[in-house]
Amino acid sequence: MVVHKSMMSSFLQLAFVLSIILLTAKAAGYISTRLGQPSVLGELVVGLLLGPSLLDLTHLPIITNVHLNEVVLELGELGVLILMFLAGLELHFSDLVHNMRVSIYAGLFGVVVPVGLGWLLGEAFGLSGDQAFFLGLALGATSVSISAQTLMELKVLRSRVGLGLLGAAVFDDIFVILLLSTFLALLTSTNAGLVSILIVFGRMFLFLLLSVVFGLWALPYLTRKVNELSISYGLITLALVIMLIYGLAAELLGEMAAITGTFLAGLMFARTPEKEEFESGLQILAYSFFVPIFFVTVGLSIDLRAIKINALWLTLAVSLTAILGKLLGAGLGARLARFSFHESIQLGIGMISRGEVGLIVAKVGLDAGLLNNTAFFSSDRNGAGHHPGNTTHVARRLQTTNRKNGRSMETRNHSGRVILCI
Repeated sequence: MVVHKSMMSSFLQLAFVLSIILLTAKAAGYISTRLGQPSVLGELVVGLLLGPSLLDLTHLPIITNVHLNEVVLELGELGVLILMFLAGLELHFSDLVHNMRVSIYAGLFGVVVPVGLGWLLGEAFGLSGDQAFFLGLALGATSVSISAQTLMELKVLRSRVGLGLLGAAVFDDIFVILLLSTFLALLTSTNAGLVSILIVFGRMFLFLLLSVVFGLWALPYLTRKVNELSISYGLITLALVIMLIYGLAAELLGEMAAITGTFLAGLMFARTPEKEEFESGLQILAYSFFVPIFFVTVGLSIDLRAIKINALWLTLAVSLTAILGKLLGAGLGARLARFSFHESIQLGIGMISRGEVGLIVAKVGLDAGLLNNTAFFSSDRNGAGHHPGNTTHVARRLQTTNRKNGRSMETRNHSGRVILCI
């Protein structure tokens, strides 16, 4: 057995990998914008090329630090937390309140339809009833971090579709966790199981209540006091600390995704007079370092070569079901909320991407024996960012169709340019 000894220390190996990730991410992002696409598309493609599917950057012979890949992935997780904080910072709390109807409808149907289709798919592939339903649950969650970045880059985050998309994602998170808890409780068929459902409801409500109360009353006072102190970049540090606390509270108290917590934190900071200072400071930190790492790590976590032939058809079927489920479900919810057909399609496309909550559900199912390794792999590939690139062509066709029809994308309906890459 040959043991490779690197000439670089663990820190230098990290510096080497990060320099390659940042350089290639920015170069690919520039090329992507020159081709008329958001930069995030190029960063996702670079991640796929640098990952185990091709180069396997973090496992090159000169890389001996076994924890390097984990460190890079965790830096990427910080990137998505800051990204969702900035998305919340660009909005007003009243914006989401005014779009509550579409948020509830799109969030609800965006869970029910994929879960139902996933359940039917599982039955068709011979899974038991419980396993099939759990496969559907794994497809019900969404993650709009990539969509949020695209919306911000195109400067349409506060459009009708953008607000509906972000609101629907929050409700989607809540519905999936409640559905998961209810299903697990019904499997036990005991009073303790039913009590656990009530506990989940209570914890979510408590988290949301405390988040809003603190954000509306305590946060403005705290921000004002810190601003009066002679601390270099004290407000930026305060924002990062509060953002991380909201993320922790979302996971530990509310049993929700951390990105939901940081998004709410951004909404709270958006009400303060110092909003522009928070925005300018965190944008530099995010887009120069953390966010590019996050989008590249989406590709780094995907190994296309690991797809087994006997699992290929299931993987393709699950991917197609996941795409159609969100597109039809969230799109139907948007139509019921009186969005136009075009807006409904855009919102449905924006809800396609999967992420943290889907992986959590799939992992719970694997540990409980409700998903086998093949089904978990298929749902995990969707959670790891398999769909973002798939929807680019669909959205580009939408934009092209509008132009052929002689419609001005920016004057007639600003949300017409919302989704080019999800």
